[in-house]
Amino acid sequence: MIVTVHQAKTNLSKLIAQAEAGEEIIIARGDKPAVKLTPVTEPAKKPPRVPGRLKGQFELTDAFFEPLPEEELAAWEGN
Repeated sequence: MIVTVHQAKTNLSKLIAQAEAGEEIIIARGDKPAVKLTPVTEPAKKPPRVPGRLKGQFELTDAFFEPLPEEELAAWEGN
């Protein structure tokens, strides 16, 4: 369904209900489609975080904490 901005202002609650029911609502400025009204979906649930889940799967040596060589530091800084 295509409606004008004026019609959308006048019937916003009805248009929201229609979009939530699955109907495609397009709001146009004059005869040019401008936006599409769509329902917001819930994001997929992520599994809960588990502290220590990766324990033992990798090891950081002391070299990790040493300063970077000058040329590598310059590359990180965009020089």
